[in-house]
Amino acid sequence: MAREFEFKANLIAKFGQNLMWIFFFLMILFVVYGKTNSIAGWDRGDAFVLAATVFLMNALFNAFFFSLQEIPQQIRMGTMDFVVTKPMDTQFWVSTRKFNFDQIGTIFAGCVMIAVGIHTARLETTPIQWLAYLCLLLASTAIFYAFNLAMMTSAIWLIRVDNLWVLGESLVGVARYPVDIYGAGLQRFLTFVVPLAFLATAPARQLVKGFDAAAVGEGLLWAIVVLTLSRLFWRKAMRSYSSASS
Repeated sequence: MAREFEFKANLIAKFGQNLMWIFFFLMILFVVYGKTNSIAGWDRGDAFVLAATVFLMNALFNAFFFSLQEIPQQIRMGTMDFVVTKPMDTQFWVSTRKFNFDQIGTIFAGCVMIAVGIHTARLETTPIQWLAYLCLLLASTAIFYAFNLAMMTSAIWLIRVDNLWVLGESLVGVARYPVDIYGAGLQRFLTFVVPLAFLATAPARQLVKGFDAAAVGEGLLWAIVVLTLSRLFWRKAMRSYSSASS
């Protein structure tokens, strides 16, 4: 907090930037649903819930794990040496060193959007649906974290991979739309091969389509698998790390 408030204008500008990003995407939804009532079975209220889920997942990731993008710079400058010599887990340190305060506004806006979407779609949700939604939201954040950790960890061998961060943002852009708009084969691919469906569509379905225990189980399983693989990849990378300063 002390770090962020050193430059108050910058913090306020980042809050505004995030809110404008949400505003412009909502304008796209209004334009699209001004011409039709439903897209692949998702009406305007459902689309609001889906968009809010994307914003919440991305905001949670950027709030708690934003420091991942500093890994390539630390490797390139040799400051990773000070991390590996600390008496604590290196993955934990590089993942959670900074909390990104400007995402608080996005989290709040996402919660408001969910409420608006549920009201617009006239959904009657149950506690079990909300529990399933929260479980899959955390699972989607874990999946997205593991993906970004693996990309940034590749800097151990490739050095300059800073721009790969944009690839993660591209995934968020794709996740803003329901996988139902794709063909059956691609839907299965995005569910069982590349878990893109679990970034937003699967959590949102728990509220707009009803409780689905199988989807919850699949999402949690995917989260465990990718977190385990990213952990193994990080440990392998640390064994290959050689100091840039000595």
